[in-house]
Amino acid sequence: MIPFNRLGWIFKAFAPMIYPTYIRQSLCDFLQPLKKGAKVLDIGSGTGILCEFSARCREDLQLEALDPARGMLKYAPSYVKTHEAYAEALPFESTLFDAILLGETLHHLNDVEKAIQEIRRVLRPDGRLYIYDFDPTEWIGNIIRKGELFLGEPGNFFKPEEIKVVLEKYGFSVEIKQYGYRYTVSARAV
Repeated sequence: MIPFNRLGWIFKAFAPMIYPTYIRQSLCDFLQPLKKGAKVLDIGSGTGILCEFSARCREDLQLEALDPARGMLKYAPSYVKTHEAYAEALPFESTLFDAILLGETLHHLNDVEKAIQEIRRVLRPDGRLYIYDFDPTEWIGNIIRKGELFLGEPGNFFKPEEIKVVLEKYGFSVEIKQYGYRYTVSARAV
């Protein structure tokens, strides 16, 4: 397993460099339609990099970050409310959030379907879900997948069309955009 609790300072320093401009723009595009003051949860937030990007797009958002590694959360921005927990057991009441973000998180989850069920539970009706991850069918995505498996991570990498099927099973309409070895998902609870 990757010792995330001890790597927060490294992720804080280097995370901005691994999120390309087009991914940041796709996140801004995703956030724009949300109502003023919307509640947004970043799952698997690490040091809260997606919350930082989100705040640059929309200063009015109520941002919360969830990660099982306290050593990562301690580097989250002070304006972000943090929660130490797992995606498969979200510590929130139902229908609380307007949007949920997962940036390079899906492949770290132990039980993706359980996490999707929990996400669906805590999203408000018509809530939105944003996923950014690596496509294991592309050569760089496959190298990342093999590296994660070697390091003892769950390695739950999904092809874009596979995650679309899973999300539709749990009541989401899904739009996928491919960016080489990366892809984004913009989904809405229906």
